[in-house]
Amino acid sequence: MSDAVLYEKDGHIVTITMNRPEMRNPISEAGMVDGIVDALERMSADADVRCGILTGAGTAFSSGGDLKKMQEGLTQRAQQPTQTPKYYSRGIQRIPLAFAKLDVPVIAAVNGPAIGAGCDLTCMCDIRIAAETARFAESFVKVGIIPGDGGAWLLPRVVGYSKACEMAFTGDMVDAAEALACGLVSKVVPDAELMTAARALAKRIAANPAQAVRMTKRLMAQGRELSLPALLEMSAAMQALAHTTADHREAVNAFLEKRKPAFTGQ
Repeated sequence: MSDAVLYEKDGHIVTITMNRPEMRNPISEAGMVDGIVDALERMSADADVRCGILTGAGTAFSSGGDLKKMQEGLTQRAQQPTQTPKYYSRGIQRIPLAFAKLDVPVIAAVNGPAIGAGCDLTCMCDIRIAAETARFAESFVKVGIIPGDGGAWLLPRVVGYSKACEMAFTGDMVDAAEALACGLVSKVVPDAELMTAARALAKRIAANPAQAVRMTKRLMAQGRELSLPALLEMSAAMQALAHTTADHREAVNAFLEKRKPAFTGQ
């Protein structure tokens, strides 16, 4: 795994930390892309992982793109426009696709500014908790480009079409309070309490039967795309699997016996 991304497993919870604080954790370059994708694939393959937390080292969550690198490539990209789609498909666009394949719930612990692709990265996560100093901006228009990382698909599904358009067309900054009001985040906490709050939520998720949580996440994701009849059919098929698990049997027995269940992930 790239040293641009740290992977730490504690019990059933994994914390992924973007580790370029001196650059404010841009996610557009190969090392960071590889690191995030590798971390997501590693989580997915580990049946013992029940929840993930994504955060940034230092004072920023993610600045999105690296403007210095963008400046260096201005002439080349203007002269070779056919190369840009390859740059995106082989680069940053791998991140939303990796998230789309992931069945493990991920909490974004937004410790500071989440700008451009950094804002979209929070939307790839299932739940967002913000520190009071967190800021969000769908700011691509401010530098004369568009959200090439899937933001036009992601953001409207999180905050609704109207608010997403406002953010994308103006590029204006949204503070933590406004992010909470529009549903971009589900909770705002003091900076010093961010990781404690994220871990507490992760533990509440991880306490549940692992296979049921993963299947529920898959249904929630598919529910954004499928018709109701198609989702009901998928739900019935997954429920057939859920009924065969040892954790389902344990949950029912523990409830009726008025005791705390002991889930094994089986």
